Amino acid sequence: MTDGKQGLTYAQAGVDIDAGNELVERIKPAAKATTRPGVMSGLGGFGALFDLKAAGYDDPVLVAATDGVGTKLKIAIDTGVFDTIGIDLVAMCVNDLVCQGAEPLFFLDYFATGKLEVADAATIIEGIAEGCKRSGCALIGGETAEMPGMYAPGDFDLAGFAVGAMERGASLPANVGQGDVLLGLGSDGVHSNGYSLVRRIVDRSGLAWEAASPFGGESLGRELLAPTRLYVTQALAAVRAGGVHALAHITGGGLTENLPRVLPEGMGAEIDLGSWALPPVFKWLMSEGGLDEAEMLKTFNSGIGMVVVVAADRAEDLAALLEAEGETVARLGHVVAGEGIRYSGTLT
Repeated sequence: MTDGKQGLTYAQAGVDIDAGNELVERIKPAAKATTRPGVMSGLGGFGALFDLKAAGYDDPVLVAATDGVGTKLKIAIDTGVFDTIGIDLVAMCVNDLVCQGAEPLFFLDYFATGKLEVADAATIIEGIAEGCKRSGCALIGGETAEMPGMYAPGDFDLAGFAVGAMERGASLPANVGQGDVLLGLGSDGVHSNGYSLVRRIVDRSGLAWEAASPFGGESLGRELLAPTRLYVTQALAAVRAGGVHALAHITGGGLTENLPRVLPEGMGAEIDLGSWALPPVFKWLMSEGGLDEAEMLKTFNSGIGMVVVVAADRAEDLAALLEAEGETVARLGHVVAGEGIRYSGTLT
């Protein structure tokens, strides 16, 4: 019985199933473009299948990583620029996977919003597919959640989940020792960490997102949305060449917190801060925010997005290989006895 009350629908409650179906159809070509050996099914099922033998593994160990993009999303929302944030999501997951010595195989995303705008959502997920394509992993599934009342109008959230594999016994870090050389790979900007501080600095500067960037390039908002660099294919090429003992993805916590994670007990690192140039975006953040050097090195990547720890007798060859793969390589320093990171020189 309805007691004379007018019947309601799910759409009237704020959830548009037809829009969700439209989104799935729109992103299918982008997802299909990421197909790689091992993929057994496409989008639309209750789960996705992947064949490890077809991917070329004999005795694989699986490695999983999950992450988000943090408050960088707020800049994307405020500017309406959605074509790069999906690349960030993939990079934050697959760059972590490769630090374990694993090849990323497949990726799943979670996109949640109060009201689904198909065009915007499609642009975001197409960016996710682009990130997957560049890193050699397949976008095989995900979830789009329309949750009215949970998010302010225009707001959304993103999370990602990546699975990779390696042959048993090939995990990193391994054999890190005193005298190993630290090769720093250049970043493409702020990447996806420290944005709560970035947004605070921008607010204090009085600049709008559409203002000309004070450190060059396009608008301030667009420059701060430069996507996180993907290091996967380059790092794997170095690992396969031999001599790589560890990889450290420089995310939240900067060099100060992330490099020690791959060093064995009783080992530290010496880093020459003059061995690379601080990119303009960080010079501006440091000046505008009145940040000291220690804060920069513990909050931001400061221009180094990945550190490759290599055997000393392989450093020159591996630096050349990474440069041939398109990386900007700086010889930061080396592994030493003791704990923590010892810095010399200054950020310039």
